[in-house]
Amino acid sequence: MIGSSRPGGRHRDGRPYSLVHRRVWDGPARAEAESLNQAWAGWTVLYSLGTRRFYGLCSWPSPQPVIVSDTTAEGLERRMREAETLLTLRMPTAEGRRPAGRRRLRSARRAA
Repeated sequence: MIGSSRPGGRHRDGRPYSLVHRRVWDGPARAEAESLNQAWAGWTVLYSLGTRRFYGLCSWPSPQPVIVSDTTAEGLERRMREAETLLTLRMPTAEGRRPAGRRRLRSARRAA
């Protein structure tokens, strides 16, 4: 800077290369998200630095995407457990379904 008594910054031309300390933001929370990701096989667990929330995305087939979030890892585990329970209750089992063709035959017989 012209006429300034302040020394030049580290990014100015001619300045020697200097190491910059790499900061790990929210390290414990990110580690906890990784451990949850390994413990819950049916889920993908992420930690967002921007919102500082834990997110769980289900990785099994479901009628619609299932994404749960919470500010704590314990809260996320509780929400994932609730989502699994609700999806288990709502989704019909393969044995409980009848083939579509079979229903039509029965209704056709009744009409005749």
